[in-house]
Amino acid sequence: MKKKTLGMMISSLRKENGMTQQDLADRMGVTDKAVSKWERDLSCPDVNSLPKLAEIFEVSVDELMQVKQEAETRKDYTPFIKLVLRGVALAMGVSVTVLSILNELEVGSALGMLGIGLAALSATAFLPEDEK
Repeated sequence: MKKKTLGMMISSLRKENGMTQQDLADRMGVTDKAVSKWERDLSCPDVNSLPKLAEIFEVSVDELMQVKQEAETRKDYTPFIKLVLRGVALAMGVSVTVLSILNELEVGSALGMLGIGLAALSATAFLPEDEK
């Protein structure tokens, strides 16, 4: 989602609420020219008036200013985790194969390595699907 300017947010919220620039100006105690300048990003409302503006539009100041919540800004590492787990599974399989060919691997060790690979591969099933 593309972030809007404060002016775009004010304009959008004003229209959603069926208000004219004059209606908003009257409620804010400013002129309609001031509201027009806000919406065109030529000026901004006073910081102290933001709570009143948010109240008029029935949104929080954070929503008005488009402050993202921490959970929304957290990166999704799921694809990377899946890649690493699949890499571990592949590495274990290749290692067992190569070491077996070279007769450098005991059966117990081979089963342990294959178990680790299988566990890593099956763990990817519990991760959310990639969104396309």
